[in-house]
Amino acid sequence: MADHLTVIAEFATTPETFEKFLDICRYDSERSVADEEGCHEFNVLTPQDQPDTIVLYEVYAGRPAFETHLKTPHFQKFADALRDLKIQERSVRFFTRRAP
Repeated sequence: MADHLTVIAEFATTPETFEKFLDICRYDSERSVADEEGCHEFNVLTPQDQPDTIVLYEVYAGRPAFETHLKTPHFQKFADALRDLKIQERSVRFFTRRAP
């Protein structure tokens, strides 16, 4: 598990764009886990105290698997939604698992 890459990305939506963007995130999550051998986990989260925020928690076999993810049709649909819905990317952080 030491080589695994965890990505945590946070996005700000509006009340008007929240559901549509959430649907796109769900689709990206489902397709990533089903279609990508290197995607081990992809969770779509919403903080209880920030109703217009969406957080993606993704675990890949490593950086090459994440780079492959960025070239998939489902990621392109996600990227198009970011642009078209004018979703604000708050942060995208990359982590290396150290324990357990």
